[in-house]
Amino acid sequence: MMLVKHSRLFAAIAATAATLVIGNSVADAQERVRWRMQSAFGSQLPHLGPSGVRFSKDIERMSGGKFDIKFFEPGALVPALECFDAVSRGSIESCWTTPGYHAGKYPSLSFFTTVPFGPNFGEFLAWKWFGGGNKMRDEIYAKHDLMAVDCFCIGPETSGWFRKEVNSLEELKGLKMRFFGLGAKVMQKLGVSTQLLAGADIFPALERGVIDATEFSMPTMDTQLGFHSIAKFNYFPGWHQQVSCSEFLMNKKAYEALPDQYKAMIQVAANAQVAYTYAETEAMQFKAMQEMKDKHGVQVRRWKDQELAAFEKAWLEVIQEESAKDPLFKKIADHYLAFRKNYAIWGNAQVLKPTYQPD
Repeated sequence: MMLVKHSRLFAAIAATAATLVIGNSVADAQERVRWRMQSAFGSQLPHLGPSGVRFSKDIERMSGGKFDIKFFEPGALVPALECFDAVSRGSIESCWTTPGYHAGKYPSLSFFTTVPFGPNFGEFLAWKWFGGGNKMRDEIYAKHDLMAVDCFCIGPETSGWFRKEVNSLEELKGLKMRFFGLGAKVMQKLGVSTQLLAGADIFPALERGVIDATEFSMPTMDTQLGFHSIAKFNYFPGWHQQVSCSEFLMNKKAYEALPDQYKAMIQVAANAQVAYTYAETEAMQFKAMQEMKDKHGVQVRRWKDQELAAFEKAWLEVIQEESAKDPLFKKIADHYLAFRKNYAIWGNAQVLKPTYQPD
């Protein structure tokens, strides 16, 4: 009798074990996910590309290799500026890109990358994450089966590389210049003919004279792209991009099919790059800036106060003009400006006059 009982017990244990093994095997099979991520930025381009590589590796580590988001170089799958449509269609699952690259479809999306004369890092993320900014972005993307999370931010940029010194804003008229986002609309008001080019396409255009001047990012990146070898006058401050944030753009259906733990990994890994990449960019520019002056003869120039005032005046006019013809632009601009007005109650109370002066 005891033998029968033991036999039944062992049989029950064996059946349970078999069920667990089968169940775990099924779970393992379901958890293995492979995504393609087209980057708008090359893996060797400081900050922008490596942040995507780090993100991919973080996902791999957190998932034990079961969730693979493979980084593809710009143009490997689709042209760098055409990720919106490719991800929307589901041709690829995701892109490491920036909302401002989709401005041809919705000019107002540029607000979610950077804004001329805009806020600092903290205030910008406060609006996007807690002030309702990204919620408006998400409403636009949902119409196209897209969703996104902020994936990295960078510090202030330079405002342009010019072949000749700019002695007055009148000299900008007729200039052909690569320019990004809402700042391009400001330059257009000042008579500049602007076009948006992906990073890898800028140097050849500058070298061949297709463009006369360019802006792209900050010294570490701009010098690697070679702008300093053609255009020796680099202007500051980057009034058009005081902080810039980019996005991990995903096909909505592909995202919704993920297990909850993988969705959490995406958010955690993306948030990590937002902080890491911003700090990295702030840490590396002064050395690169010094080298481009000392080794390459770059002339660093600062816009005069009255010139910066003219840029800002043109920006305020852009807001009014674009809002008058585009209801969505007006909705986002009004929301952004209202948040900044409220934030000023806190932000202005914290303004310090600089006290440190280098020897």
